[in-house]
Amino acid sequence: MDRRDELRRFLASHAGTRVLPEQALKEFLREAGLPAPRSLYLPVGAPFPDLSGLGYPLVAKVFSPKIRSKTDVGGILFGLQDAAAAAAACHDLMKIKEVEGVILEEQAQPGREVIVGGIIDPQFGPVMMFGLGGIFVELFQDVAFALAPLTRDDAFQLMEQLKGYQLLTGYRGVPPCDREALADILVTVSELMATGLLEEIDLNPVALYTDGAMILDAKMLVL
Repeated sequence: MDRRDELRRFLASHAGTRVLPEQALKEFLREAGLPAPRSLYLPVGAPFPDLSGLGYPLVAKVFSPKIRSKTDVGGILFGLQDAAAAAAACHDLMKIKEVEGVILEEQAQPGREVIVGGIIDPQFGPVMMFGLGGIFVELFQDVAFALAPLTRDDAFQLMEQLKGYQLLTGYRGVPPCDREALADILVTVSELMATGLLEEIDLNPVALYTDGAMILDAKMLVL
């Protein structure tokens, strides 16, 4: 099954939804072969779920299409070591204005953070964006763009366009990141953008490790 068929099937299961739930999107990305934490979604008013399928510690995050930045509204709580702590976190996060639910997710290890994104440009069509900094990308302003879809060679060339490229290859005793894992993410996201079914993909941040990577936050807008 090609990317377009995979994406059509996924979107059909969320028909009428323009902003897709994060935990469903991450499940789709895992099925597409990309690294994303396991999670559960708790809608407002729903009973607290069984967490036996997840590993601690957990992170709790608000979900709402109307909330652009979870961090800005205090919508992320880390280090939840048991079900009682997770339940208390959900109770607190449900009080945030316009929240629709809470995502409980396995907490990933910290890594070097980057952003991987895709948009539809009115002139050029599907375009990929890659940058350093994760949630601080606006501060660093170190980003590069390329037309989608990308080959693996294109993905590595996109990385090399960054002023801070040495932060990926290793610098002053800091070990290199797994650029092969990053290339996997860039190529797959570019293939999804090239289907013509999406308006935007925003994976921010993506944590990079010496071995592997992890998509910590994900958004997708449907055309």
